[in-house]
Amino acid sequence: MARLTVRVHPRARRSALTGRFGEAYKLDLAAPPVDGKANDECVRCFAGSAGVPRTSVIIVTGLTSRTKVVEIEGVTQEELERRLNG
Repeated sequence: MARLTVRVHPRARRSALTGRFGEAYKLDLAAPPVDGKANDECVRCFAGSAGVPRTSVIIVTGLTSRTKVVEIEGVTQEELERRLNG
């Protein structure tokens, strides 16, 4: 299981991982922060990047915040870092 901190930017032009924000990853999301749409988009983006199903991605903290902690089952921390950085 891998865990990482994410800083999200909702209502961006497109959804993409755009780099680091201190120790956190910066994730631009096209979805607005309304009715959980940005959270759903966050889960979808990380599931695609990690190569796991959406059910394996959980937002542990920060459901109503721009800073979130995300857990991903099925990949190790090192493997996830490699996929996100390269």
